Amino acid sequence: MELKINQQTKHFNAESLSVQSLLDLEIPHKQNGIAIAINNTVVPKSNWSEFFVSETDEILIISATQGG
Repeated sequence: MELKINQQTKHFNAESLSVQSLLDLEIPHKQNGIAIAINNTVVPKSNWSEFFVSETDEILIISATQGG
């Protein structure tokens, strides 16, 4: 499967991936403060396990940072 994540094309050895599975591969250690948008629509964290991505999706992963 080929996915466009944050404007970069990445390849995965899977026929289907949930948002949660994708995050487990991309950001295995820090998943607090993360927002996901698929095709410009935010996917609530409560739906990450049930929401599956496809090759035509544009995925945006945003991580909150702290600073001053």
